[in-house]
Amino acid sequence: MAEITRNRRNVRGDIVFVFALALACYVVWLVRDVLVLLYVSALFAVMFAPVVRSVSTVHVGRWRPFKGIAVLVLPLVAAGVLLAFGFFALPPVARDLQEFSKEMPARTPVLLEKLNHIPFADHIDAGDLDSRIEGFASSAASYLFLSIKNWAGALFSIIMGFILTIYFILEGDHAYRWFLSFFPPPSRGRLDLTLQRAEVRMGKWLLGQGSLMLVLGLTSTIVYLSLHVRYAYALGALTGLLNVIPIIGAAVCIALTLLVAAIDSWGRVIGVAIFYAIYLQVENSFLVPRIMKSRVGLPGLAILVALLIGSAVAGVVGALVSVPTAVLVAELVNEYLVNKSPG
Repeated sequence: MAEITRNRRNVRGDIVFVFALALACYVVWLVRDVLVLLYVSALFAVMFAPVVRSVSTVHVGRWRPFKGIAVLVLPLVAAGVLLAFGFFALPPVARDLQEFSKEMPARTPVLLEKLNHIPFADHIDAGDLDSRIEGFASSAASYLFLSIKNWAGALFSIIMGFILTIYFILEGDHAYRWFLSFFPPPSRGRLDLTLQRAEVRMGKWLLGQGSLMLVLGLTSTIVYLSLHVRYAYALGALTGLLNVIPIIGAAVCIALTLLVAAIDSWGRVIGVAIFYAIYLQVENSFLVPRIMKSRVGLPGLAILVALLIGSAVAGVVGALVSVPTAVLVAELVNEYLVNKSPG
């Protein structure tokens, strides 16, 4: 009788556990966006914490100007970069858009005249083209108006992510110790050492990736200015910034720059293509082996797989944090799953 009662209790406990697990999974699914934001913020805090600590050690004589406020360097640097980008990059774009809107009515007949000389295009009616252009403009305006909510949500997420990153830098040690307290003491030290090794590797990756972004941004801006490519400052800054996303970032920059260069002349397109062909060779054969050597320690295939998984799970944000996440996973797998031969 006692055995039957015990079995009933075990079955009842298993049923309750299954329902509790299903409920927990459902709650996690509901707040998945918040969890992704917390994870990305914590990951950026781990990568930027060494930078903040280095800034806090700067001293002039016995005076440390950044002691206690070193974390404020991050928002100040971000604000300075945004102001510089807006001052140098945005005015040419705004000026060209304004001129295009003014000259559009006068350019439409010229465009139609050119289209009439194209085979099978002489049946295009001017009134029909004007109505299509107006319909396209109206649809674009409606889409822009309806997408304001999405843009506002994305901006709010970026601001909250930035604030969370600062808080994780300030109070990350307490949160980290609280996280470790969920593990039994015998395995707590091992996990602590593993995560510390992952933090060092992620910090080295950030330093190396930042160096590559700076080199590409400066060289591309100089080349764009020498070739008189439109929006040289904006394209140069975007080229350096998107280089943080492996493969996809470079592909987007190349396509966008070639498209902008094609507006003026094919000579500039050829010049930009030659620059990218030379730079990619220099980066892969000289810069990456010297700057990123022993910083990440991941094979190219692992980085590509991490990029695909990250972009599929969280889009651009997932692709952005794919390599640091792969470094973290690699350290955990190497510590807990890889069979290491003795000696």
